[in-house]
Amino acid sequence: MLDRVLVFIAKHAGVLPERLVRGLFLCAADIAWLTRAGGVRQLERNLAHVLHGRDTLQHQGVFAAIKRRLRLRHVSHQAMRSYFTYFSEAMTVGGRSDECLTARVRGEGPGCARIIETTRVQDGSAPIVLGHQGNWDYAGYWAHHDVAPVTTVAERLDNEALLKTFVDIRKSLGISILLTGQHGLIGKLEEALDEPHVLVPLLADRDLSRHGEFVHAFGSMIRVARGPATLAYDTGLPLYVVNMYRERLHGARRKQARTPYGYVCRVSDPIDMSSFADLPREQAIHDISQAWVDVWSRGIAEHPQDWHMLQPIFIEDLDLSRLKDVPDEVLELIGRRNGGASALH
Repeated sequence: MLDRVLVFIAKHAGVLPERLVRGLFLCAADIAWLTRAGGVRQLERNLAHVLHGRDTLQHQGVFAAIKRRLRLRHVSHQAMRSYFTYFSEAMTVGGRSDECLTARVRGEGPGCARIIETTRVQDGSAPIVLGHQGNWDYAGYWAHHDVAPVTTVAERLDNEALLKTFVDIRKSLGISILLTGQHGLIGKLEEALDEPHVLVPLLADRDLSRHGEFVHAFGSMIRVARGPATLAYDTGLPLYVVNMYRERLHGARRKQARTPYGYVCRVSDPIDMSSFADLPREQAIHDISQAWVDVWSRGIAEHPQDWHMLQPIFIEDLDLSRLKDVPDEVLELIGRRNGGASALH
């Protein structure tokens, strides 16, 4: 039912009032949050790591626990509204003009000028890693128009009509799409990076395969996609990290955007591959993954309300029996934590 609603909205984006669509999605977000439906419980488990860390989750006073719980619920409410706002914006992007979209998203950060210089002014290309934060379709639009043409990967959905809708939306924004599950995907992305003036941004804070990389984050460990680190290592190109979050708009920009909120794409300094070049390939991919997660996690901690992670990624929530090549370090950590939890009961 929801899939058909999304497809309908996308097909009629030019005639449906955006304010009405946004309001309906925000109402749905509020209902989901109040009833803790869908992935809200998992969202809060993920956010608890970001907001509190493991060390403060045990042996805490009653009032401190209540305060932390209230903060967690407040941030998860903001995150659900941000998440549903993303869908309302994505489904109605076909009814927005370039002038409107340009006003809704901007770039900044220590690596912003450098990536523009490298890929737009010069003949370079660059891999980028980002998470499920903000509006990644708008990020692709900003990158295509202000930096360089974009080639990226989208998840292959079971619903063909919804998949086609999302692919068409991204193509309309100037983004070239490859789908997960096809043979030689990394090779195709590396070929794209061999061309001048190309960006390859990948959403990597959740791994869709059974061979993700385990890295440390927020006092625990998460499993991330190996793609960005693999691309950077194999091509030798510096890896940029982008965090995306909402900002309130004012004045002429708000009028042009026709919405009270826009987005910031914060581009990090590039992670140089020279320090990983002499490492064995698997060790290098792990260390590069840890390096980008260290940068990315700081951005998530600054803007947790725009992180839309409603699926399990922390080791406490993963079914490790379904995964391959789980490192001994991860198994030992889980064992220690399970033993500690048992000792408390």
